[in-house]
Formats: sequence, structure tokens, C-alpha cells
Amino acid sequence: MGVIEKCYSYTRSREGKASGYYPFFVSFDGRTDGVARLSDGRELVMCGSNDYLGLSTDPRVTGAAAEAARDLGAGCTGSRLLNGNLELHERLERELAAFFGKEAALVLTTGYQANLGAVAGLCGPGDTVFVDKDAHASLIDAVRLSRARLQWFDHNDTADLAAKLARHPGRGGRLVAVDGVYSMEGDLCPLPELVRVCEEFDATLLVDDAHGAGVLSAGRGTCDHFGLTDRVPLITLTFSKAFGSIGGAVLGDEAVIEYLRHHARSLLFSASSSPANTAAALAALDIVRDEPWRCETVVKKADYMRRELAALGYRTGNSESPVVPVDTHDELHTVIGWKRLMEEGVYVNAVLPPAASPRLRTSYTAVQTDEHLERTLAAFATVRSDLGPVLTDAA
Repeated sequence: MGVIEKCYSYTRSREGKASGYYPFFVSFDGRTDGVARLSDGRELVMCGSNDYLGLSTDPRVTGAAAEAARDLGAGCTGSRLLNGNLELHERLERELAAFFGKEAALVLTTGYQANLGAVAGLCGPGDTVFVDKDAHASLIDAVRLSRARLQWFDHNDTADLAAKLARHPGRGGRLVAVDGVYSMEGDLCPLPELVRVCEEFDATLLVDDAHGAGVLSAGRGTCDHFGLTDRVPLITLTFSKAFGSIGGAVLGDEAVIEYLRHHARSLLFSASSSPANTAAALAALDIVRDEPWRCETVVKKADYMRRELAALGYRTGNSESPVVPVDTHDELHTVIGWKRLMEEGVYVNAVLPPAASPRLRTSYTAVQTDEHLERTLAAFATVRSDLGPVLTDAA
């Protein structure tokens, strides 16, 4: 089948749209704290956002973005290497490095590009990258771009990692790539064991902390949560979650970051982050630093929702973060549950293979009110019979 012909044979999305059970590319027309407005005017409690601290609509963040756009333009129209480098980028790098406890940082246009730049900038043919099976797609794509050997290990299984490191000593370098907080399950990586194994086998550890940075440990993320920042050589993060903007960064030793400035293709061959996005991330970082109550609040809200969803009989996996998955029986019950919850005034994410096993992904923010949470629980209580055999044994 040709590269165009296969498009005409793809009918799954059209069938879903025709049936009214298509949970993707939902059109939104506005947001306020904890609430999203659909293009048809309906307002829903938003339990599907990664805006963990509620900063994407904070006036200080949007104001900083607007001011930067007025002063510096809508875009940089060039790569940082040649003509798109701003003092604003460099200030953000200095402040990120200081906040997260690393020598230096490198700001890229997206979090996806941060992972591409870090992995493909450091690894190549002859190297091996050991990747957790549940790691983010950007890490997998980064290995493919690098042309290094990709070696999977079982999710959060450090014994399996150690066995595979022992079997693949190799002549090249070895990088271990994991998420700090896993975006679909909400569980944390076993960082102390990962550090121990990597040090034992002389492998470099990279932690993609997209969903931990800005949330855990007063915002300083998963590595600080475990007190191991100084023993994790590479940390990547994104501004599109807790920091309410878009962009990404790699953090590490000064020598490593300087090398990546000249070898990370996703930096060298992409236009730099816009003034507005960069200024928004800077403003958000200031707020995270000055208002740690936001981090504490979102963690407490997620803890509450885990307990209450379990009391309703739902399985929520091993979540320890603002991401709380709700297991569903199969793909059909996932989209039915998603639609029924929307009818009850609550928006969640429908997750289907190959992204992960069928589930409803819920997530919580510091600015949701108690009323928002209670409305969400009431909706889950109402739709429980529509979700198939998903209840816990205790229920």
C-alpha cells in the first residue's frame, strides 16, 4: 500500500466521530480555574489537564507573555545558534539551573525536543540506551534519532535493568532513560535503586521529569524528592505542565550542557522558543519558587481523590502524583465512560492502546475547588455502572 493510499483505508477516527464516541481533538473555547468551556458553550470541570499549579491562566504569567510579545515580537524566527538567542532564554537557563540544583541548563522549544536533544546529542551508533517500557514516546524517538541501540527493561524493574546492563557491557556508552513521574499511571520511578544500579554498572542516568518538576518537593521535582539531584547526571523537563507555558530544558553539568549547545540537532535546527513562551515560563518559575503552597495543595487534592475514587470501587493503580488513572474494562467502556462523564459535566482523558492499556486518565490542579472535586466524585458515582467490571475486590 502506498504512502497516500493507506490514508484512505484508515476509517477508525471517522467511525468514532460518526458514532459520537470519539474522545480526541475536543475543541475548547476557553478556560478558567478548574473549568473548561467547550466550543458549544458547555462548561465542564477540567480533570484532564496537566496545568497542575493552575499557572497557564494566572495573570502574572499571561501578563509576562503579553509584555514579552509586545517588546520582542511574536517569534524569534531563527535558531538560537544563529539569530534566535535572547537574553531571556539565558536568564531562564540560569534560574532553572539554580532552582533545580544543577550547574547549567539548556532551553529548547518544546519538552519533546529537550529529550531529542539530550539523548541524540549524547548518544550514537555503538552506544546503548536502556529505556523503561513505560517511558514517554519522546525518549523512544530520541533513541531512534540517535541510531544508538535501544534496549527495553520492564517498568520500574531495577533487577531487570541490572540484568540487561550485565548482559550488554558493550564498547560504547550506556544511558538509562526513565520518567520521574509516569504520565499515564502517575507512579514515580524507583530513583534510589536506579541510581544504585547505574553507578554499579557505570551507566549514565537521565530522568525525564516532565510531570514531577514544578510539583514534587516544593517544585524541585522527583530527584529532589528523593534527595538525589547531585547523583542524577541528566534531568529533562517541560514547561507545558506545571509551568503553564511551552518549551523544555536539559539540566546537567556545565560541560555537558555546553556540548549539547553544539550537538543537539533539535536545538540547532529549530527556531527558538518564542519570547512570550519563555517569559511565561520565567514568571511561572518565580511563582513556583515564591508560592510552594501550590505544590502542597495539588498533592493533597490528588491524595483525596485517590482515596475517594477507591471508596467508590475504582482501581487507581500505583499513582503518587496529581495523575490518577481509573482502570476501565476495555476500549469500548473507556470511550463510553468518557462520554458519560462529559454528560455529567466532567472532562477526563480517554487513554487507549497503544498509548497505554484502556483507562480514564484524571489529573488535578492546585486551583480546583472542593466543589469541583465533589462534582467529579458525584459524576464517577453516577457512571460507575457504565464502565464495566472495573471495581475493586473490596467493592
